[in-house]
Amino acid sequence: MGIKIIKAGMLTTIQDLGRYGLQRYGMAVSGAMDSYALLLGNSILGNADNEAAIECTVLGPIIYFEQTQLITVTGANLSPKVDGQSLPMWKPVLIEAGSLLSFGRPNSGCRAYICFQGGLDIPKLLGSRSTYSKGQVGGWKGRPLQEGDRIAFRHCYKGKDSLFRWSMDPSLYPDLSTNVIRVMDGPQLPCFESAAQKSFFSDVFTISNNSDRMGYRLTSKRLRLTEQKELLSTAVTFGSIQVPPDGNAIVLMADHPTTGGYPVIAQVATIDLPLLAQKGPNNRISFERISLDEAHDLLKKQHTQFKKLKRAIALKYEKTAYHRFEL
Repeated sequence: MGIKIIKAGMLTTIQDLGRYGLQRYGMAVSGAMDSYALLLGNSILGNADNEAAIECTVLGPIIYFEQTQLITVTGANLSPKVDGQSLPMWKPVLIEAGSLLSFGRPNSGCRAYICFQGGLDIPKLLGSRSTYSKGQVGGWKGRPLQEGDRIAFRHCYKGKDSLFRWSMDPSLYPDLSTNVIRVMDGPQLPCFESAAQKSFFSDVFTISNNSDRMGYRLTSKRLRLTEQKELLSTAVTFGSIQVPPDGNAIVLMADHPTTGGYPVIAQVATIDLPLLAQKGPNNRISFERISLDEAHDLLKKQHTQFKKLKRAIALKYEKTAYHRFEL
């Protein structure tokens, strides 16, 4: 078979990079909140970039392995353990059949990703294996994982090696202790009072408990418009920062709606979406203003590093010749 969920954890779902091309029909993109952690995890195992993994939130699951499999855990450090022993992150680890993978106290971040060599045997729906829980679409039966769920591996590990002495340099991943999120000006920024604009780029915001995969509600000084007026609904995306009439900003996250009618004061730079996704309720953040060109340059640099990493890992696989699947 594959794995069996013994304990589900707080919010444990199947996610890949998302369901694109359908927003015009009202379908949310969804996908991993921290897509970079997912990309890195799949690269460590030699998987395709868009291979689905298990996203764990704050309190991770307990998973029983019915078959031996090669995995890696990336993203937040939620104290992963195998049979009670600490599990190293950011490297391939062979989990023997009969073992229990569990998680403990969060040490940094709030979302970890369990990636499996060859992926999980979950059908694609509308081009993606991602779970959109509010729409009961995709993933495992359109919902978060529950106790008793059993999911098969698409491929079984058939390599000869059981111990891998290399790991990814963790400096390639964002420093989760950073609380500054880089943003670009939103289309309605000039519609806000000058004091509100100044406050947005200088004040500290607290992520409300009333936050989820759809959006993070922020609390701070009220952000006031120069005048209240109706706006036509327009397209929004992951990281759009809207301000409803109460003046408290909302950052749209992975399960965001496809359109919005509130003024958008700023847009989170793509490079910092993973960092923001690793922040949870009661965490405090602030915003740093950058230009679109700066955002592009930062992302290009990250892509270059990512390509180098993939090439380096591919060479390790060629040398060890362990990368084999049983269909």
